[in-house]
Amino acid sequence: MTADLDADLIEQGRKLFAGDWQFFWAAPSIETLPAMAGIEVAFAGRSNVGKSSLINALTGRNALARTSHTPGRTQELIFFEGPENAGFRLVDMPGYGYAQAPKAKVASWTALIHQFLQGRSNLARVYVLIDARHGLKDVDLDVLNTLDKAAVSYQVVLTKADQVKASELDQTVAATAAALTKHPAAFPEILVTSSRTGAGMPQLRAAMVRLIGERS
Repeated sequence: MTADLDADLIEQGRKLFAGDWQFFWAAPSIETLPAMAGIEVAFAGRSNVGKSSLINALTGRNALARTSHTPGRTQELIFFEGPENAGFRLVDMPGYGYAQAPKAKVASWTALIHQFLQGRSNLARVYVLIDARHGLKDVDLDVLNTLDKAAVSYQVVLTKADQVKASELDQTVAATAAALTKHPAAFPEILVTSSRTGAGMPQLRAAMVRLIGERS
């Protein structure tokens, strides 16, 4: 990608996410999902990986997505809709891998996530959030395998990068990239972000603009 094209996508991304983003829908079950329309991208990740904080940082709205220090707070698929006529939605998915929640509840969330991933034809990409302090865990790899089987395109986003030394971050990026070579549905580029500092947000917005262009 040329620098000019990159800069153009970053500016388009800035404009898209500077618009009026609003809560649109909450679906506790597959039967209550909204009708498919436009293009959707979803955010998946372990509980407390920072999905809600990332959505708030992307949209520049402090309280669009509820953040909580209590793992397992998001128990539904939460949809956010972009500016009028943009035809673009963000989906905040329940966190996975939280062992302290009741097993029946965890099973319910897991089933909802898997059904959503496998049956949503307008789902353009899943951004799988990985805590930069910890890297890929077995529970993450299980989700990547599910995405591979469902043939859903996904991209890894490292979160909380501001809390890791540069040398350790480089090692995590390299290890993650090596692991992704074994996953056919994975987009090879890894995005490194911090919701606290805003690092990586322009690049993530630009990636979504490019995705919209490819799907339109």
